[in-house]
Amino acid sequence: MKRIGIIANKQKAHAQAVLQRLADKAEEKQLQILTTADAASLLPGAEQVAPEALAQSADVVLALGGDGTMLNAVRLIDGADTPVLGVNLGSLGFMTSVTEDELEHAIDVLVAGDYSISERSLLACAVHRDGSAMAHFLALNDIVVGWGRSSRALTLGLSIDEEEVAQYLCDGLIVATPTGSTGHSLSSGGPIIHPLAPVFNINVICPHTLSARPLVLPDQCAIAVQVSDIPDNKRPLLSADGQGELELAIGDIVHIRRHTGYARFIHLPEYRYFGVLRQKLHWRGSAR
Repeated sequence: MKRIGIIANKQKAHAQAVLQRLADKAEEKQLQILTTADAASLLPGAEQVAPEALAQSADVVLALGGDGTMLNAVRLIDGADTPVLGVNLGSLGFMTSVTEDELEHAIDVLVAGDYSISERSLLACAVHRDGSAMAHFLALNDIVVGWGRSSRALTLGLSIDEEEVAQYLCDGLIVATPTGSTGHSLSSGGPIIHPLAPVFNINVICPHTLSARPLVLPDQCAIAVQVSDIPDNKRPLLSADGQGELELAIGDIVHIRRHTGYARFIHLPEYRYFGVLRQKLHWRGSAR
């Protein structure tokens, strides 16, 4: 790898110092740094490129920040083959597998090629209104329909492969990838799914029935969520990875499928998925 793309959260306390260490290490290894305008002020020797060109110009993208920075990087890469390495400028995240103290070691690993790549499925979402597509979204974690300014419940119709599943009176509905299963879906009672499992999870938020349970289905299925009824003064939203948002209306249909591309995550040799779960979820096992 000769060209490293950088996406950084400049709001992190140690961002400037970490980026300077990165620049010093890149110079030592004769690596070229590419970055967008956001981080260019902290990397004066880097080549500045447009955000949409970063994935095509770099051999690898480093996302320095937290899981939100990783989501931003995946959205910019937009399903291209360019792999991403997450460097956490804080506590270890679910997606950022390298701490800031390991930065120089991570660069050595990249140069040596001694790493593994995990391919993560993506969600492609299209919102149809009056029979026409009005918006498109890409998501690594989840598509959420619901929320809004009012606490009153709304009615959402769920169909899978054009077969009706149910009409839910609820606060919202989550369609999550395996990567996103440890996010909003988990906090709503959904299962933890290994990131390499070829499935999606559908979880209804606070349904007005005791029989509704999370659904796990093959990621080849076509999912449709229709906004069937909205109480007065409620403006439900569609959210993609908690970043892209769209206000929905009665009759809108949200079509969700697996994206044709993948997000490709780089992991160092010492990375362990269940080790991350133990740390983040404070698993201790049974007391003896």
